[in-house]
Amino acid sequence: MIYIRRMNLAQLDLNLLVALDALLAEGGVGRAAQRLNLSQPAVSHALRRLREATGDPLLVRVGPRMELTPHAQALRAPLAQALEQVRGLFQAQGFDPATSARGFRLMMPDLCVDLLMPAVLAQVAAAAPGVRLDVVPWRGPAVLTPDFARTIDLVVAWTGEAYPGFHRQTLYTDRDALAVRRGHPEVGRLSTLAGFNAARHVAVVGAGERDDAIEPFLRQNGVERRIALAVPSYLQALRMTARSDLVAFVPGRLIAALAAPLDLVRVEPPIDPGEDVQYLFHPVVAHRDPGSVWIRELVLRVGRGL
Repeated sequence: MIYIRRMNLAQLDLNLLVALDALLAEGGVGRAAQRLNLSQPAVSHALRRLREATGDPLLVRVGPRMELTPHAQALRAPLAQALEQVRGLFQAQGFDPATSARGFRLMMPDLCVDLLMPAVLAQVAAAAPGVRLDVVPWRGPAVLTPDFARTIDLVVAWTGEAYPGFHRQTLYTDRDALAVRRGHPEVGRLSTLAGFNAARHVAVVGAGERDDAIEPFLRQNGVERRIALAVPSYLQALRMTARSDLVAFVPGRLIAALAAPLDLVRVEPPIDPGEDVQYLFHPVVAHRDPGSVWIRELVLRVGRGL
């Protein structure tokens, strides 16, 4: 253990420890000065201060040469270790995907899990087999606080607002369409407003919400659709659509992703609600963290490649 006698660390010039390391390694003022690229008087002054701080002469003359005192000998290993730790504080920590066992926590709605995670997982498995991804359910814009930023690595959300403690980037865009089972008896009429209004719809009403996200747009345009069933997720809506004559007004990319396994058909609606945008949020505090940079660039590649 390095002992600095009765000295507050705030009063200690850390350059003295660098000088002490050189003096202990070289065993003399002249060679230590060459190693540090300093003058001999400057190193002699540092040695005087070190002697005062430690209460030990550190270097003593024995005949024609200088030798380390027992206390100085005892300082060599712990001093080298302490300096290495201090240097590590100021070196950027790297991230090697191939060897990392780091975990990343991602929050996103269920439709984004279906759209993004298969490709994300494939790329992670290829480049970073030891990395773990934890996906947590979307909990609404109110959760995006600076405190929450310390617990999460990425957030995918439709909200276009900016939040304190987060950076925002566009991830991908989409348009809503109607999903129906293949062979639906009214498939030819659903692109008309009369057919749309007459159909029995399954709505997606998330936790804490009162309506499907598309409902305000429909009401503003004088459309009152018949909601026969409300479920909390898009995946449940499409599964029910695949097994009944219900229709689901959902993001078009999700229909494309699940059309084959669920045997669904996409139908263009009689009204166009415009473009949907999904955003990628990451904490400001992790903006330059190599691991955070790696995972968000991977997710951005997948999202923008849809």
